[in-house]
Amino acid sequence: MAGSPQGSFDTSKEKSEQRDVNIASAENFEEDSHHHLHRGLKSRQITMIAIGGAIGTGLIIGTGSALANAGPAPLFIGYTVVGFLCFLVMAALGEMAAWLPLPSGFTGYATRFAHPALGFALGWNYWFKYIIVTPNNLTAASLVIQYWLPREKVNPGVFIAVFLVCIVLINYFGVRFFGELEFWLSSIKVLVILGLIILSLVLACGGGPDHHATGFQFWNNPGAFHEYIATGAEGRFLAVYSTFTTAVFAYLGTELVGVTVGEAANPRKVIPRAIKLTFFRILIFYVVLVFLLGMLVPYNSSLLLAANKHSNSAAASPFVVAISISGIKVLPGIFNGCVLVFVFSAANSDLYIASRTLYGLAHEGKAPRIFKRTDSRGVPIYALGLSVCFCLLAFLGVKTSSYTVFGYFVNLVTIFGLLTWISILISHICFVRARRAQNIPDSALAYVAPLGIWGSVGALCFSIIIAFFKGFALFCYKSTTAAGKTPKFDTSTFVTTYLGIPLYFIMFFGYKFIMKAHSVKPETADLFGGKARIDAEEEEYLAQEQARKGMPETKAERIYRLTIGWAF
Repeated sequence: MAGSPQGSFDTSKEKSEQRDVNIASAENFEEDSHHHLHRGLKSRQITMIAIGGAIGTGLIIGTGSALANAGPAPLFIGYTVVGFLCFLVMAALGEMAAWLPLPSGFTGYATRFAHPALGFALGWNYWFKYIIVTPNNLTAASLVIQYWLPREKVNPGVFIAVFLVCIVLINYFGVRFFGELEFWLSSIKVLVILGLIILSLVLACGGGPDHHATGFQFWNNPGAFHEYIATGAEGRFLAVYSTFTTAVFAYLGTELVGVTVGEAANPRKVIPRAIKLTFFRILIFYVVLVFLLGMLVPYNSSLLLAANKHSNSAAASPFVVAISISGIKVLPGIFNGCVLVFVFSAANSDLYIASRTLYGLAHEGKAPRIFKRTDSRGVPIYALGLSVCFCLLAFLGVKTSSYTVFGYFVNLVTIFGLLTWISILISHICFVRARRAQNIPDSALAYVAPLGIWGSVGALCFSIIIAFFKGFALFCYKSTTAAGKTPKFDTSTFVTTYLGIPLYFIMFFGYKFIMKAHSVKPETADLFGGKARIDAEEEEYLAQEQARKGMPETKAERIYRLTIGWAF
């Protein structure tokens, strides 16, 4: 489309900008300061939040069960393949966000470019995900504390209350405070992961106290593949496939950058940079780390199997197992402190996402208008308040018997996340068709997805396959086990594994029929509504940046530039 007539593009743009001047845009922007987010997230904050967004317990703890079930080769293959899938999702999101950084994020893109019902289902699906995962992370934080203070000494409800108050205050004080704190928390997470990579490489080369260079020893004995459910080639294939779900859970959260676009200063420069860095983050933080992990811990290690019985604490991490095998005594306690930072940061950002998602739904007219109201700092206080109410579910963690319920909740998170990725990819496919129909060339965009529409089509097909066969293990068991017991179909696991799919379709078709909504035609898709205002905000920011040139940098900016800023 680069050869499309520029005149038709300009005419379309002029008409749309005139609509912005005459009436409120399709995004329903209001000049009232009580219905408008503030673009207070700086470039370095967006970049680090994007980098640290998906670095959580899924990587440093969840990899243990995947290694035990499948072995090192499937672990490496699974995280590499799903990492590429994640990059395609981010590239698709980045192309839309760089063109039109809407306050409602990808909910707005689904509504504008695909179908209003898709925006409705996507928004509520995403909100459901984060009102589940936020209290779960608060409970996880209390479990991490029990490494030093067992529940017999201090009730975990005390720590849940402390962490809850902290994340509520951080989110209430506004996006500038939230952005600065998350910047430093994400920086710590990045440094921890880099430290883990260096430590793993040293141990694999024989630099540990036992001076044993493992190399590819465990790829030979017990082996690169741990046959899963079946034997032979079928068992090895199922082992690889079983890692896809675990890898998806680990990568979920990367799309956080799509929620921050409404509060990002100079989003057309910051968002493409964050998207491009996604590839390097996936390559370094995930693929390299799980590759080294497979060199350090055999999948049949008794320590690894014991660790998988723990919950969200350092003892559950396969990297702690690697440290223990090498004979290092001090690091597990330090690593537990790092896990606490990971979990607290996750809970903090999860509450932020939940409140902004509900705000975006109200902004699109798909939630009560009260959730669209913001205070003087641009914080959607009512959306934040309702999201906080669901955080009280974390107090179920006061009783150990409730952990089973939370296990079911966590099972829902993965399917909700996959449905979010599927919706983003559908939105991007419709977006590309719309801009082609309206003669908008690639050269007019600040960022273009490297593989274009076909990359999104391929990623969409693969995401649907993962979602559909996510619970395949429930149906793949033999008549009797080695112990002579007949395994039973786990109804609870089945329901929580697939519940998100019928809920999603109910929301989609319910909205479609009740509101009599129709799919958006490429020729009439609103590609410019609200763009004039966003362009004006960007020009104002660039003018302020130009005026700041020559002024001394702040202490935070200097520390960032001299440490990890050169790389990110």
